[in-house]
Amino acid sequence: MMKTRIRYFIFISIILSLFSCHESDYSPKPRGFYRIDFPKKEYQMYDAGSCPFKFEYPKYATVDIDSERDAQPCWLNVQFRDLHGTLHLSYKEIKNNLYKYTEDSRSLTDRHMLKASAIDETQISGPNHLYGVKYNIEGNTASAVQFYVTDSVHHFLRGSLYFNLPPSIDSLEPVIRFVEADIDHLINTFSWK
Repeated sequence: MMKTRIRYFIFISIILSLFSCHESDYSPKPRGFYRIDFPKKEYQMYDAGSCPFKFEYPKYATVDIDSERDAQPCWLNVQFRDLHGTLHLSYKEIKNNLYKYTEDSRSLTDRHMLKASAIDETQISGPNHLYGVKYNIEGNTASAVQFYVTDSVHHFLRGSLYFNLPPSIDSLEPVIRFVEADIDHLINTFSWK
């Protein structure tokens, strides 16, 4: 019996010594995110007969008429379904109230200041009397890109990009930059009728 205990003790000691001599450089792996395969950039024209504007939007997106209760004519949603994002477009006719619309747009953007690390403004000036401002909102905010365009006399259009996901800049940054390129294309091809 004593011999069995000694053999058992030696066996356990050898096993433990084998595992204890092994040095490991183990470090926990950071939490990962899913890989996103972006579609090829191809565009098509959106020209609603009753709306006083037209623009190009990506073929992998859809343009839907806003069906919310407070929606007005020519309010549209550019849906990026596979990316869980929506670019909300709201059109207003100017009736000596351009200042009010530009200030409303600025104040709606400023609401993101609590969570934003920075808000960069870029002036928009293009052919066909197109003027406006694009806001890039950095940080864990609900909206990453907002803009407005106007002819400063008759028409005003505001856009805001939202994702149907919790704001996490680490995971959304590549998607935001991908869709931002589409927004830039929309602005560059935008024209009043």
